[in-house]
Amino acid sequence: MKRTASSSTTALAPIVDHQTLTEYIQSRFDEFSRSQKDVAQYIVDHLDEVAFQTAEELARRANTSSSTVVRFSQALGFHGFPDLQEQAREEYRRRVEARGTGATGSEPLFGLDQSPGEATIAADHQAVEETARRLSRSVLDQAVAEIGKADRVIIVAADQVAYFGTYLRHLLMLLGIQTDIVASHAQEARARLARLDENAVLIGITAGRAHPLVVRSLQLARHRRARTIAITDATLSDAAQLAHLSLFYSSNSPAFVRSHVALLSLLQALAQGVYANDGSRADRIRAYRLK
Repeated sequence: MKRTASSSTTALAPIVDHQTLTEYIQSRFDEFSRSQKDVAQYIVDHLDEVAFQTAEELARRANTSSSTVVRFSQALGFHGFPDLQEQAREEYRRRVEARGTGATGSEPLFGLDQSPGEATIAADHQAVEETARRLSRSVLDQAVAEIGKADRVIIVAADQVAYFGTYLRHLLMLLGIQTDIVASHAQEARARLARLDENAVLIGITAGRAHPLVVRSLQLARHRRARTIAITDATLSDAAQLAHLSLFYSSNSPAFVRSHVALLSLLQALAQGVYANDGSRADRIRAYRLK
């Protein structure tokens, strides 16, 4: 459905009349190329940023090219990215208005003339709130239960989230849960994956496009009948599709890197849930006085 200058309004009718932009993208996700899927994932989970970014900024965040962003916009039926962005802004405004109906009237964290540092802190605050709003209590409880009863937990986290995989391993080891970390294709790491069986749980942590190591590990885990959990900032990612359970965190940030504040909060929530479900674990970590 190509747009023309004379029919810009009617060309958008299939989207506006019965679907939001994100719903329309989700419904057509399987039709896109691999690079277009990267753009689609980023728009669905970072609409507030997309509404005000340039095509070049969106391309950088989605790890693709600006030409891919333009082609993706045209594949949806828009003349170009500005028309897609117009719909993103409209959906974002509706979300803000809906959220405002339940507002408490509290003052904003910072004024309109935010410094770069203040804007980053404000975005981190919003990322945690967005994560909490989209969190499914039942999925979180299932993830906690799976981790708590597992004989072994294997965490797969590469590149920018490798540190957070190590931190989650530290928390679970404090609780007496045998936990391994896989952060590369090294021989030692592959040996750890060889221990997967039906009594193990594999946790894949991703940021943006799922790392091939995470994807292959999830596939192996399912083949070995191990339970799988994906922790991702892209609800349409391969990791989310492969895992039995998927937990989303928001990574929106005006900074040059993704925000990991909500990811850290989610990891601590998992560990605290395991701790709270088993009183005997309190004795194991009493000496640490964790707060």
